[in-house]
Amino acid sequence: MSSPSTRPEDSERKTIAFSTTRWTRIQQAQGKDSESRVALAELCEQYYKPVEAFIRQRKDVSEAADLTQAFFAKFLQSNGVHRAERRLTRFRSYLLGAVKHFLADQRDYERAEKRGGGVSPVPMEAPSETSPVLELADSSEDLLDKRFDREWAVTVLRRSLNHLRVEAEGSGRGEQFEILKHWLPGASGLSQTQALEKLQMTEGALKVAIHRLRKRFREAVSGEIAQTVNSEEDLRDELRYLVDVLS
Repeated sequence: MSSPSTRPEDSERKTIAFSTTRWTRIQQAQGKDSESRVALAELCEQYYKPVEAFIRQRKDVSEAADLTQAFFAKFLQSNGVHRAERRLTRFRSYLLGAVKHFLADQRDYERAEKRGGGVSPVPMEAPSETSPVLELADSSEDLLDKRFDREWAVTVLRRSLNHLRVEAEGSGRGEQFEILKHWLPGASGLSQTQALEKLQMTEGALKVAIHRLRKRFREAVSGEIAQTVNSEEDLRDELRYLVDVLS
């Protein structure tokens, strides 16, 4: 008999979940119907803060907000979602390259304006595998990239946590979730004694509940990332990388 942690149906469910969610947001966002617009809006929302944080390191706050909106507007107009699927398996990497090119185009445009050339910026295009590496003036480029990646990781965790909150509230366990979430990665502030008193649980039941929530959180994080990668190997790499940038 299989143990509860290794039931065949669990492994099958995980496999099915990945095969039906990988690149779903990218794929759905390519259409013209209302579902595609919703998918595209969610995709942009997921990456808005990482992009804004990256741009803010080069521009002042007010300009960064405007440029972030301009970037996503141009990204949507230039069919960037479709090119992302053709070129790379990791949407995060593609989008970071697209932001760099957008800023480089913007910088060229501003220089041309100062010279009185009135030259329009070049249409945004992320680098291909054969194109030369983009050289930017900032000597701390790796640190800027890390900031983008950290904001991405924080956004993934926040969206995963919200997913579990909605799930718990839907099943009438919202109050329990708000207490147990203190044992998820990055959270603190509640002692086991306090939790036992609030939930009226035995110590054993509390440990089981925490274990189950942590497992669901890992699944939620995996599901969030799986939407923007193209293989299980990429998913594992992104999960490891998420831990690295947050540590």
